[in-house]
Order: sequence, then C-alpha cells, then structure tokens
Amino acid sequence: MMSDEATDQRGREGRIYQKFAAAADRNQSTLIPFIVAGDPDLEHTQKLVLELEARGADLIELGVPFSDPMADGPANQRACARGLAAGATLPRILATVTELRRHTQIPIILFGYFNPIFRYGCERLCVDAKRAGVDGLLAVDLPPEEAAELAAPARAEGLDLIYLLAPTTPPHRSKVIAESATGFLYYVSVTGVTGARHTLPSDLEQNVKALKKITQIPIGVGFGISNPDQAGAVARFADAVVVGSAFSQLIEANAASERLVTMVGEFAAALKQAIVGARTPKQE
Repeated sequence: MMSDEATDQRGREGRIYQKFAAAADRNQSTLIPFIVAGDPDLEHTQKLVLELEARGADLIELGVPFSDPMADGPANQRACARGLAAGATLPRILATVTELRRHTQIPIILFGYFNPIFRYGCERLCVDAKRAGVDGLLAVDLPPEEAAELAAPARAEGLDLIYLLAPTTPPHRSKVIAESATGFLYYVSVTGVTGARHTLPSDLEQNVKALKKITQIPIGVGFGISNPDQAGAVARFADAVVVGSAFSQLIEANAASERLVTMVGEFAAALKQAIVGARTPKQE
C-alpha cells in the first residue's frame, strides 16, 4: 500500500490534477462531457471521445451502462439501455479505453453504479482500469462510508475516486466527503435525477462558493446543464461544467445520421466557447 505522501504525489502527476491545474492557471473552468459507452455502439464511442476532445472537452465521463440507473433521468436511462444492447460490458469498455489511449491522453473517468464494479471485483477493476488508461472512478450510489472495498485498491493504483455532493448535503458531511475524494468533487446542481432543464437553481453559485470555503479540491457542477448559456453561467464560479443528458438526447436523435459525430462536436464547441468566455482572462 502506498503512503499518503506517495499517493498525493502520484495524484499531482495524474492527468485529472494536471488538467484542472492548467485551467486554473488560465483562470478558466473545464468542460466535462458525459456520454454512455456503447451509445450507439462502441466504435462510435471512440470516435465521439476523440471528437469531443478536438472540439474543446477537457475531461471525459464515460458512462458504464447499468440496468437500474437510479440517479438518471429518461435521456440517460435510454442511453444506458442502448449501451447495454450494444454489448458495452466493463471488459469491452476497458478495451475501448485501451484503444483510445493510442490516440489521446485526455483524462477519462468511468461513471456508473457500484453493482457492475462489485460483480467485476473492486481490486481487479482498479488494476485493469489503470492498465487500460482510466484516470478516475465515480460510483453514483457508493458513499464514502461504504467505499473502503473500492477506495483501497483505487488508491493503490493511483486512480482518483470522485464523490457526489447534493444541495441537501449538510456542511459537516460535505467536509467529510471532500476529505475522502480525489480528482474533483461532483456537485449535483438540483435535487432529483439527471436531465436537461430550462433553468438552474438560483442558489447554485452561493452553494458552490460555500463549498470552496471548506475544500481546495476542484468542484464540478452537473445535472441539468443543457445549453451554452447555462454552461457559461456555471463556468463563472465552478471549476468544471458537466453536461450529460443533452449529449444523450443529441446522440439518440441522430444515431443513424452520418453527421452524428460532427453534430456532437459542434455542440461541444458551443459549450466550450461559452465556458471560455465566462471569465476575464488572467493578466500577465
């Protein structure tokens, strides 16, 4: 087992840390698209990741399809169903990441639920994920108090373990979660499931700024962000803007189109433009 100092040093050398550090130096937020692996198929998943990076994505959340995605709304539920139908199992997703690493070094986070990880085996997954080139893990339904079985091998392999915070999370518990997380904290902007929304909560900025007073770890905001205007608004105060359901809807509507990859890229580029323009650049 690595010492805390060694683990911290490895984290500072990791792709997630470096990406956030570089963005902070530019006084910019980061763009994190979420797409479900295998939607519409694993070949397209590779093309979409590369296109997303080319059009401005800083990190990628790669969804692991699950039959009971309890934190997800209808768009991501359907994306999970399509991913499962396409055969996007954990071994095949890891093989996809391995292939992607021949072309890109963008940080990749496996985002999903604990059941597939548990069935695969926590230690085995962490070893295989690190070998494939995964940078972090996020299990939506795994709180820190129950995470030892995954946290220990993730720490040993230098994988970031990312946790969720909700608007209803009290300050003392937010501090506990922040102390357990590495990579970044994922702040859920709304109470409820994922899904594009017309408006975001009026107290979102206030809540994120309150979190920044108790932790130095970057804070990404997701759930509900569906267009460039919203992305730009969140980018003014958050370290990352996570967009998922809007991508799932776009993929669903254009799965049979030859322009699918281009259309996803164009949407990512619009989000990125709004994010980059959200803050005043640092003066040299």
